[in-house]
Amino acid sequence: MFNRRDFVLAAGAAAGAAAALSSAPAWAEEAAGLPRRSVDLVAPPFVHPHEQTTDRGPEIVEFKLTVMEKEVVIDDDGTKIHAFTYNGSVPGPMMVVHEGDYVELTLVNPATNSFDHNIDFHASTGGLGGGDLTHINPGEEVVLRFKATRPGVFVYHCAPGGEMIPWHVVSGMNGAIMVLPRQGLSDGAGKPLRYDKAFYIGEQDFYVPRDANGAFKTYPSAGEAFADTLAVMRTLTPTHVVFNGRVGALTDKNALQSKVGETVLILHSQANRDTRPHLIGGHGDYVWLLGKFGNPPMKGLETWFVPGGSASAALYTFRQPGVYAYLNHNLIEAVLLGATAQFRVEGTWNDDLMTLVRRPGPIG
Repeated sequence: MFNRRDFVLAAGAAAGAAAALSSAPAWAEEAAGLPRRSVDLVAPPFVHPHEQTTDRGPEIVEFKLTVMEKEVVIDDDGTKIHAFTYNGSVPGPMMVVHEGDYVELTLVNPATNSFDHNIDFHASTGGLGGGDLTHINPGEEVVLRFKATRPGVFVYHCAPGGEMIPWHVVSGMNGAIMVLPRQGLSDGAGKPLRYDKAFYIGEQDFYVPRDANGAFKTYPSAGEAFADTLAVMRTLTPTHVVFNGRVGALTDKNALQSKVGETVLILHSQANRDTRPHLIGGHGDYVWLLGKFGNPPMKGLETWFVPGGSASAALYTFRQPGVYAYLNHNLIEAVLLGATAQFRVEGTWNDDLMTLVRRPGPIG
């Protein structure tokens, strides 16, 4: 039977062949002979080592993502879901390249998986972000190359078609890529901006079915959970809204670490729903709304907006020690559903910025 996947691949191959014939000289001129560099990805909230600026020419940057279908625990009560992931983490790893580089991704779908998968890069141009060209069944792999032409932070996610698209995305199959300007970040007026650390926070909404008594249900497989999960998805009301895959993934012993005087780049994606990050006790010194570095950053923000299907980038230099809460400022989602992280900052307190004039005591 000639199914949708066969049609998509055939159409993609034909289109790709036509494009290759028509653009071969451009490819030969721009990419033939470019140096190659392979990057080992790391699990969020960390970001693989990278240069913030570069005086080298464009290169082909090689990445590998392996699809992992796995059961995961998403809260302290032991609630389980069957997650779809890139490299086993929710969100998938952050990739970093520079504007003008070529991203070459090997996507692997092991034979032990049960579903077909693909990848849609919001940073790319053509072919439904690569989604039309990368459908792979269990036991297959595919290699996609695209040119990173737009600087910024962009979402990537699985988009296998129809109801599978939102199901795969809200089952954890999303991540982000950062395309840095070759000269690095700036304040929009020519002042270079640098960071000491970068952290990637992926906000994830989950839709877990409940039984007749209100308890979260578990299922033997993802396929058996699909119909009930889809029914919850149709309510547009998530049961969990979390950072990096589960409640508490970035709090307490898992809090992000920094020091007074350090400048941190906070990368925040949400592949499906709107969100509004806020750093309690701090600010966004520089915030690229929608994460696009071609636009001047806004300054001194208290809260910033991330529409579903996009990412933001915010720079902040810590000025006081202590524990900072970083959260979705829909406080219901932050406190009751789990969308909270923490920064644990070491250093010396500055009384000029804040001091306790009189301790709490009796009135009068």
